Amino acid sequence: MIEVIPNWHPAFVHFPIAFVTASVFLVAAGKLFKVKPWADHCIVFGRWMLWAAAISAFIAATFGWFAYNSVKHDEASHVAMTIHRNWALAALGALVFLAVWAVRSWRSAAEPSYGLLALLAFTWFLVISTAWYGGEVVYRHGIGVQSMPAPEAHAHEQGGDKSHHDEHGHDLATESNISKTNDAGVPPMKGGHTHAPGTPSHKD
Repeated sequence: MIEVIPNWHPAFVHFPIAFVTASVFLVAAGKLFKVKPWADHCIVFGRWMLWAAAISAFIAATFGWFAYNSVKHDEASHVAMTIHRNWALAALGALVFLAVWAVRSWRSAAEPSYGLLALLAFTWFLVISTAWYGGEVVYRHGIGVQSMPAPEAHAHEQGGDKSHHDEHGHDLATESNISKTNDAGVPPMKGGHTHAPGTPSHKD
C-alpha cells in the first residue's frame, strides 16, 4: 500500500465536504424552483451527492479514528483533536440519517420537505465546522506534520519580485552587486560607502 504521511485520513476528508455542499445546493435548487423542467434532475443528483457524502464521510472518519489514536500530540492538541472528533461524529450521524431518508424518499418518489432541506443545511454546517476544527488541529497545533521548513529571513515584495534580506533588513542582492562592482574596480552605486582600490576617499 502507498504510504501516506501521516496516514490516509487527509486523503479522504475533502470528499464529504464537496459532496454535501453539492447536495445542499442541488436539493435547494430543485425544491425552490420545482416548476422548472430541470428541478427533478437537481433533486435526483442531490440524493446521489448525499449518498456519496455519507459513504466518503464514513471512510474519512474511520481513518480519522486511527489518526486520533496514533499521531503524536500534547495536552493542548489532544483537546483540539477531541473537539474535531466530536464534530466529526455528529456530522457523520447526520449524514447517515439523511442518506437513509434519501433512500426511502427515492423509493416512494416523495418530494423533499422544507424541514428536511433545513436539516440538510444544518448537516452541511456540521461538516464545515468539522473541517474548520480539523484545520485548527493541523495548522495551529501542527498535528500530523512530520517536519517544518527552516525559517529564512526574506521578504516578498509586491509584483512577484523577491528580494532577500538579512536579519538587519539589508538587501543582500544589492549589497552583493556592490561588492562585485567594487572588486571589478568600478565606483559603487549611489548610496554605497565603499571605494574601489586606489580610489582616494573624500573627507568632509
